[in-house]
Amino acid sequence: MSGGRIQKRFAELAAQNRAAFIAYVMAGDPDAGTALSILKGLPAAGADLIELGIPFSDPMADGPPIQKAALRALASQMTLEGVFDLARRFRESDAVTPIVLMGYLNPIMSLGYEAFAARAAAAGIDGLIAVDCPPEEADPLADALDSRGVDLIRLATPTTDDARLAIVARRTRGFLYYVAVAGVTGAKSAAASDVAPAVARVRAASGLPVAVGFGIRTPAQATAIARVADAAVVGSALVDAIADALADGRDPVAATLGVAADLGAAVRSARELVG
Repeated sequence: MSGGRIQKRFAELAAQNRAAFIAYVMAGDPDAGTALSILKGLPAAGADLIELGIPFSDPMADGPPIQKAALRALASQMTLEGVFDLARRFRESDAVTPIVLMGYLNPIMSLGYEAFAARAAAAGIDGLIAVDCPPEEADPLADALDSRGVDLIRLATPTTDDARLAIVARRTRGFLYYVAVAGVTGAKSAAASDVAPAVARVRAASGLPVAVGFGIRTPAQATAIARVADAAVVGSALVDAIADALADGRDPVAATLGVAADLGAAVRSARELVG
C-alpha cells in the first residue's frame, strides 16, 4: 500500500513553515524515456510532490499547452499501463516523493475502478485527481481507492459555494485542490489577493492542506501563492518548456528541470521573504 506519503510530506513542510511545490508533467511527453528522466529529476529540482498526467484525447479542463502535451504522449504510444510503468520505474530510486495521477474518468472506467486502484497502488501511486468525476458519482471510485490506500483528491473552484464545498470535501483525502481561476489550465493568472480568503475557506471546510493550481506560471506567481496556500501547482510552464526545447533542438530534460528548479526555489523561499 502506498498511502501516507502525501500526508507525511505536508506534515514535514508544515513543520518547516513552507509550502509545497507540486510539479505537473504529462506521462509519456514527449516519449516514455524522456518522461522518466524528467520524473526522476524533479525531486532534486525542488518538486515536493509530482502530478503525473494521464494522456487523454479530450482533456476538457486543460488549456493548449497540456492539450498538446497529451497529444505528444499519445503519439508516442503512451497508455494507462505505460503510466503505471513510469511510476513503478520512478519508485525504483525514489520511495518518498508522493505521486498523484491527474486525468479523466474514461480510461479509468475502461479499466475498472478496482483494477485501476490495485494497479495504481502496486505502482507506488499515492493519489488521484479525476477532473470530471462529480462527487455525487464518486463513491464507487472512492471505495476502490480507499481499499488500496490511494487518496482521492477533489477540486474546488471560485464558484464552489459553502454547501457544495461540504459535498466536495466529504471523501477527499491527502489535500484539496483549489482551482484559482475560472477556465482551463494555463489560460489566466492567479492573484494571491483573491486566492487567500478562498484558501482559508476551503481549508476550514475540509481540514486538509489546500493546493492551488491553474494560473501559476512564473516564480513570482509561485512565490505569491506559496505565501497563502499549502502548495502551488505548476503544469503549463513545465510542459511548455518541453515543447520549446523540442522546437529549438535543445534537451527537453535539462530545459524542464531548469524551469522546475526556478519554481521550486521560489516556493521554498516564499515565506522566508516575509518572515
